[in-house]
Amino acid sequence: MEQPKVESDKAAAPVKRPDPKADGQGGDSVIDVSEASSAEKAEEATGERRASGTPKTVRWSPELVSEAHYTDRSAEFGYGRGGGNPYVAASPVEESSIKEKAIESMIIVKDVLGRWGRKVGEATKKAEDLAGNTWQHLKTAPSFADAAMGRIAQGTKVLAEGGYEKIFHQTFDTVPEEKLVDSFACYLSTSAGPVMGVVYISTAKLAFCSDTPLSYKSGDQTEWSYYKVVIPLHQLKAVNPSSSRTNGAEKYIQVISVDNHEFWYMGFLNYDGAVKRFQDALESNNLQRV
Repeated sequence: MEQPKVESDKAAAPVKRPDPKADGQGGDSVIDVSEASSAEKAEEATGERRASGTPKTVRWSPELVSEAHYTDRSAEFGYGRGGGNPYVAASPVEESSIKEKAIESMIIVKDVLGRWGRKVGEATKKAEDLAGNTWQHLKTAPSFADAAMGRIAQGTKVLAEGGYEKIFHQTFDTVPEEKLVDSFACYLSTSAGPVMGVVYISTAKLAFCSDTPLSYKSGDQTEWSYYKVVIPLHQLKAVNPSSSRTNGAEKYIQVISVDNHEFWYMGFLNYDGAVKRFQDALESNNLQRV
């Protein structure tokens, strides 16, 4: 008994497209599969995809669009209600200005970071010390990335404002003829953790200001202020450089006031230079007392 030739019958039979009304096209058409070229098939597939395409949508992760929650840290840093350290002060700042400065800093991060890396790589022994101090400086912060961003933002601010001398006089109240001697990027130890900023040594005072405002609660509202410590030179009692017993790379400078308030500075980019300037400030004050 002869078997039916199924394959040949299928090959000879023409194939209809799906209902053109569903595809948004007019007219019936019949295509002979045996005569259709690969190019025509590709063109048809492209046309069908375009006809049935849907708009692209983007959904943001809730973690990226959610607002940050802040806790009351005024007591931890020593200002706000209950702060009892006479050398610690808060400098209020508007929240909108914080966001604007953050956006401006982000724009130039990639370029500045690249140039910074090249400069470090071009130097020799001095660059090795700088690289080690820089690594330790960034490790001191709770977030490595935030520390890098903060340091770049501070460098940008210095360039925009015209140098540390101008920033010093804009940030602190100064007396006539007071001049900035030197400044050092570092951290100030607090009960809430290390605060990144710059310590300034002038002819009249030793002053620290945080790079960015810190948040704290004032009633039901969240307030922002720069963290400042100002010690007049005549109030300096001792300057003690030290390092960690377990990690020699962790170096500190302890400053003690005449009324026995202690301040610990750490994570210096130029530790040796800072020690010398701190000690010089103390010695000049001692000479004035004699």
